[in-house]
Amino acid sequence: MRRSNLPAELNRFVGREGELDHLTRLLAEFRLVTVVGVGGVGKTRLVTRAAAMAEASEASEASEASEASEASEKRYCDGVRLAELAPLRDARLLEHAVLEALGLTDHTSRPPREVLVEHLTDRRLLLVLDGFEHLVDECAALVRELLRRSPGLTVLAAGRRPLRLDGEAVLSLTPMSDEDAVRLFTERAEAVLPGFRAQESAAVRELCRRLDGIPLALELAAGRLPVLSVEQMLHRLDDRFRLLAHGVRGALPRHRTLRTAIGWSHELCTPEERLLWARLSVFTGPFDLEAVEYVCGGPELPPDRVLDVLGELVAQSVVGREETPAGVRHRMLDTVRAYGAQWLAELGDAERLRRRHRDWYMGLATWCELEWFSPRQAEVAACADSALPNLRAAMELCLEHPEEAHLAQHLAGTLWFYWVGCGRLAEGRHWLDRAVALESDHDTARLKALWVLGYVAILQGDNTAGVAALHECGENAARTGNATAAAYTTHRMGCLALLSGDMPRAEKLLGRALAAYRELGELNSQVLMGQVELAMAKAFRGDLEAAVALCQEVREVCEERGERWTRAYALYVLAYSAWTRERHGEARELLAECIAIDHTFNDLVGLVLAIELLALVTASEGDPAEAAVLQGAAAPIWEAVGLPLFGSAYFSAPRALCERRAGEELGPERFRSYVAEGGALPLDAAVARALSGRPLDRVPPPRGDRASTRRGGRAR
Repeated sequence: MRRSNLPAELNRFVGREGELDHLTRLLAEFRLVTVVGVGGVGKTRLVTRAAAMAEASEASEASEASEASEASEKRYCDGVRLAELAPLRDARLLEHAVLEALGLTDHTSRPPREVLVEHLTDRRLLLVLDGFEHLVDECAALVRELLRRSPGLTVLAAGRRPLRLDGEAVLSLTPMSDEDAVRLFTERAEAVLPGFRAQESAAVRELCRRLDGIPLALELAAGRLPVLSVEQMLHRLDDRFRLLAHGVRGALPRHRTLRTAIGWSHELCTPEERLLWARLSVFTGPFDLEAVEYVCGGPELPPDRVLDVLGELVAQSVVGREETPAGVRHRMLDTVRAYGAQWLAELGDAERLRRRHRDWYMGLATWCELEWFSPRQAEVAACADSALPNLRAAMELCLEHPEEAHLAQHLAGTLWFYWVGCGRLAEGRHWLDRAVALESDHDTARLKALWVLGYVAILQGDNTAGVAALHECGENAARTGNATAAAYTTHRMGCLALLSGDMPRAEKLLGRALAAYRELGELNSQVLMGQVELAMAKAFRGDLEAAVALCQEVREVCEERGERWTRAYALYVLAYSAWTRERHGEARELLAECIAIDHTFNDLVGLVLAIELLALVTASEGDPAEAAVLQGAAAPIWEAVGLPLFGSAYFSAPRALCERRAGEELGPERFRSYVAEGGALPLDAAVARALSGRPLDRVPPPRGDRASTRRGGRAR
C-alpha cells in the first residue's frame, strides 16, 4: 500500500510560492496547522501541494540516510494521508472517513475512534483533513484527542474557519497576487484555447483584478474562452457584479466576490445548463451519466438532452470529469454544488430530486447485489466504492422519514455484499443498526436487514448482538412464513458455530440451511459460501474427502458463473487439504490465486487466513525464514481485522504449527527478526511477497524485538 493517498496533480501548480514557504515553516513548528479562507480561494490545492512536498522531502532524506535508524527519525516516516470530508453529511461517519483515508479496515465492533487512536499512537504521520467546516465541532473533538494521544502525529487542515484548538497555527489564505492570478489564468486559458495570445495581457490583468484573484473564478473565466473573448467577459462582468453584489446581505466582501464569480458563470449558462446545474446538486461525490439522465431528466430537460448539456457544463469547468476504477465519473466542486443547491431550493424542487436520487441508488444497489454473483464482481465492487457517498445520502433520506424505514432496511440489507465482501463491516454495522432500530410493517425488508446485521455482527466478533438479531429474524420469519429469511438465519447461526469452534453444531446448521436453499431454488454467493463453510467444518474435523468434494463443486459453479469472491474461500479449503496430504506445490498454487482474489476485493479476513496457511506451506517446503516473514506480514492484517484467528483453535492451528516449526529451525532470535521484517511490510508489499514465492529485494532482517520495528501503512 502506498504511504500516501494524495491525488496526482492534473495540471501545473501555479504561484503561491510565499504561502507555500509559510505553510512549510508552520508545519515544521506546529503539530496542528489550519488553512482557512473562502471557498474557491485554493485551500485544497495549497494543502495537498504542501503535503506532497513534505512527502517528497521525507522520501529524499530517507534515501540519502546512511543508517536505517536515521530514516526512522523522519517526521512523517509513516506517510502522508488525505481525508476528504466535504462529501460527509453525517458527523457519525467522520471517524470512518479518517479510517478509510489511513487505509485501515476494522472488522470489530470497537468504536472507530478507539481504532484510530490505537493505530496512530506510535506513528509519525501527516494527516490532511480537507473540507471540515460543516463538521467543525466533531472534527475539533477528534483532532484534539488524536493529537493528545499520538505524539508523532501532525494534522494539516483546510476549511472555511479554524478549529480553535490549543496549539493551532492558522494560515489565512487570501486571493492570489496580481502576478500569480495572471499566470494562473493564462496557463488555464492556453489549455482550453490553444494559441491564446500574449497581446491580450492588458485585458487579462483587468479581468483578474476584477475577479479579485480568486482561483475558482479565474478557472471558470478561462473555461469560457472558447465562447467569449476576454473583452466580452469584461463587458458582461460589470452587470453581473452589480446584479449579485447584494445577494447575501451582511456577508464578507470576499464571500460576495465568490458568489459573483460563480453567479456570473451561472448567468452565462443557457436555461438548460442552469437547470441541470441545480439538479446536479443532489449528488454527493462522483456520479455517472446514467445517474444524471435518470435523476435530472424531465419535461424541462429531456433525458436525450442531458448528455449535451452535461458536456457543456464540463467544458465550462462547472463539472469535472475523472477516470475511476468504475469508469468515467463526474463531480462538482463543493462550492459550485452548494450554489446549485440554492437555486434548486428556490425552484421548490429539492425534495422531488432527492427522492429521484434515492430511487436511482436503491436501484443501483439492487443491480450490484444481483451482479455480484457474476463475472462482474470486480466491477460491482468498484461501482459501489464510487457510489458510496451517494448511497449514504440515499440512506440518510430514508432514515429521515420513519414511514420509509423499510426502504432504509432494504438498502442496508441489499448492500451485504459490500459490507462483507469489500471490507466495510464497521460502516455496514452503522447503517444496519440505524435501519433496524426503526419500526416497519414491511416484513421482507426488515427480515433481510436483521439477518445481514447478524452476519456483520458475528464477523465483528460481537456475538451477543449477532445472536439477538438472528433470533429476532428467526422468530419473525417463522411467524410470517418467510422461508428465505429462515434459511439465511439458520445459515448465519451455523457460521457463528463455525467461528466459535463448535464444529458438530456448525455441520448440523449449515447442512440444514443448504437443504433449505435447495428447496427454495436459491443460488448465489451466500449459498456457495454456506457450502464452503460446511466444507471448513468437515475439514477441521478430519473429513477431508467430503470437504474437497464440496469445494470442488463450489469451484465448478464459480467457474461457470464467473464468481470469484466465494471461489477464493473454496481455494483456501482445497489448499488446506493439499497441504495436509503434503502436496505443497499444489497448495501454494491454490493459495496464490486465493490471495490475489482476496486482495482485489480488499477481503482482509480471507487474505490473512490464506497468507498464514501459505506461511505453513512455506515452512513445510523447508524455508523457515520466508515462512517467518509471511507469518509476520499476517500479524498487522489480523490487527486490522480485529479478530485474531476468531479465538478458534481450528483457525489458529496453521499459525501455531508454523511458529513451532520455523522457530525450532531458526532459533528464537532469528525467528523474531524475520517476523519483524514481515510485520514492517505494507499490505501491497506483503501480498506481492506472498505471490512471488521468493523474497523481494531482501535486505538484512531487522534486529531486536518486534516493538522496535516501524510498520507504516500496514493494512487497509
